Amino acid sequence: MLESWRPLCSTEQLRARAKLYQAIRLFFSKRGVLEVETPLLSHGIGTDPQLDFFTTAYYSAPRRQTLFLQTSPEFAMKRLVAASSGSIFQICKAFRNGESGRFHNPEFTLLEWYRVGFTLSELMDEIADLIVFLFQDQPISGNPIQRYRYQDIFACHTGLNALEFSYQDYCACARAQQLPDAPRLCGHEHRLWLDLLFSQLVQPHLGNNALCLVFGYPACQSSLARKNQYDSRITDRVEVFINGVELGNGYYELTDVHEQQQRFEQEIMLRQENQQTAPVLDQRFLSALASGLPDCAGMAIGLDRLLMLLTNSKHINDVLAFPIANA
Repeated sequence: MLESWRPLCSTEQLRARAKLYQAIRLFFSKRGVLEVETPLLSHGIGTDPQLDFFTTAYYSAPRRQTLFLQTSPEFAMKRLVAASSGSIFQICKAFRNGESGRFHNPEFTLLEWYRVGFTLSELMDEIADLIVFLFQDQPISGNPIQRYRYQDIFACHTGLNALEFSYQDYCACARAQQLPDAPRLCGHEHRLWLDLLFSQLVQPHLGNNALCLVFGYPACQSSLARKNQYDSRITDRVEVFINGVELGNGYYELTDVHEQQQRFEQEIMLRQENQQTAPVLDQRFLSALASGLPDCAGMAIGLDRLLMLLTNSKHINDVLAFPIANA
């Protein structure tokens, strides 16, 4: 017996989603940012060890090809920017394998945009403007915007230096904070320790009924962001939080094709070491970088999570008409 055919979210939630999309389009239209559409299927895929992807078989006689469902429209959108599209935005579906839970569904909706000529600071200002605009009828829009350097807020809640890895110090912190599995899960990988400690000890305190922007992430965590010109240990990356919920992240984009390829190759090696599925490098994206990507900054925000906050919903299933279990 099949489960109910009915959508899980209410008609009120459907209207709230439509209103959100209309507001986003109005915001970017007023700023002269072009709405675009890019493929969900591609011949290449990102290499991030933190993400798993979906593949599908494409039959075009006499050939059979493997294509990838995109984890983000990032590469295709940067190809448009490299082809002189100017500043662009997109509302689209993205797919990440193995993700489920209160804030995760393997198929989800992203808002992603790229601003030609923007620095990270200018991108952060625009993120703040967008969130205030979308939350204009809620207290969040009237509260001061929080802005923290990653290393400062990390040290505040952990007592650790995020830029210098000490296995002993990190293990001591994990023991003191009752995270006994951390050494087994993270080993000697600085990146994994940062992810775990930040998510457990820092993130819950961010954006209490306010918008919080955390910037200047350690370089080991950002494969697509440009290194900071004053401190190569960090990258020009920002993440957005409200009430402890991560909404998305953005970069002052890396434009050096040789450095980008090296980073991809390092991530592929990590995936091999972890026995993860091997990706196929997006050679068209690398060619676009080689042709000359203009200086730009880009941001991606998960709209399902944003809608959860706008409607005071407790679970992502509350804002999806057909979550994966009912798709």
